[in-house]
Amino acid sequence: MTRSINDKLTVLAGRLLVAAILLFVMLPTIVVFISSFSSTAVLFFPPKGWSLRWFERAVNYDDFRHGFYSGLIVTAWASSLAVIIGTTLAIAIERYSFPCKQALEGILMSPLFIPHFTIGLGLLMLVSQLNLGRGYPLVIFCHIVLILPFVLRSVYVSLKNLEQRIELAAASLGASPLRVVWTITVPLILPGLFGGWLFAAILSFNEFTASLFITTQATQTLPVAMYNYVREFADPTLAALSVIYITVTATLLIITNKFLGLGKILNVERRH
Repeated sequence: MTRSINDKLTVLAGRLLVAAILLFVMLPTIVVFISSFSSTAVLFFPPKGWSLRWFERAVNYDDFRHGFYSGLIVTAWASSLAVIIGTTLAIAIERYSFPCKQALEGILMSPLFIPHFTIGLGLLMLVSQLNLGRGYPLVIFCHIVLILPFVLRSVYVSLKNLEQRIELAAASLGASPLRVVWTITVPLILPGLFGGWLFAAILSFNEFTASLFITTQATQTLPVAMYNYVREFADPTLAALSVIYITVTATLLIITNKFLGLGKILNVERRH
């Protein structure tokens, strides 16, 4: 009896600890969320009054709108190309053996531990030496490099969960390796491809550190526009825009998880 009570108290204490940690992590977000509804022109917590005018300004501010459209262009191209490139490389690395295989995988995964500002600064120095323009192709290329490891991770997990005997059966019936990939492998890992594309798109759209070095006024993405804004103004507009950011991103992830099960795609959910 005493042991049962102690076990329940241990479980309760563990849950309270987890709740306290989550509250601590979410506290800045809660402060930003509340401050975004402030009626004053200076970011103040707790707000002295309530207003939605900062949301209106966030939506109508020209630099934010231009940054949003530029971000969509970069995100659409970068995430789509990253899925195509990442899927091809992941299948090659996972299913075939060739020289320098581990070296290639290490290079592809290197953006996970190399600071993004280093990659952005390196690309800036490279294009300056080659006298190349800092247009959309450069920004898209940089984002592909940064988000490719996450696409590879998603495709790797999907390939691990795929029953390889299906591919072997198709090959034994005379299908060429390319036909096996397009008719068997790719259709079966489509949820993983979509999950990788979604995470790549979110990461690309929110990328700031590297983008700060390689974008111009014409190609600046929304995070860069937000950085430029906060250098000049201190009103709650950025708080309102951050709330919109968080809400849209969380909604997309919740909807995708409901219909596709991102936990299983990314191998973070135990299968029953």
